[in-house]
Amino acid sequence: MPEDRDLLRGNIPTLILAVVSEAPLHGLAIAREINQRSNNALQLKQGTLYPALHALERDGWITGAWELSDSERPRKIYTLTEAGKLELERRMEAWGKFAAAMDSVTRSRRREQPA
Repeated sequence: MPEDRDLLRGNIPTLILAVVSEAPLHGLAIAREINQRSNNALQLKQGTLYPALHALERDGWITGAWELSDSERPRKIYTLTEAGKLELERRMEAWGKFAAAMDSVTRSRRREQPA
């Protein structure tokens, strides 16, 4: 649904920061983790994921370091910075207030509807 994409787009940085806050990961692993945690409801395409990762890195909220392996091609591993931890806390607080406000409005509407 287009509405779902709009909701997702505005929250991709928060999703990435939340996942990377638990462990350093490469891009595709971040996308997989978001997909798994959301029970396949949130799926990030590479064309969405990598620009978001680059923006978060540019803002100083994550850092990327290339990991070299004998058996696999090099991949960039992303780690949350101290500034990223603070940003995630700020975003989570804002999200909590927003979700509570949405719930208040929709709950009020649900009370008005007959059972």
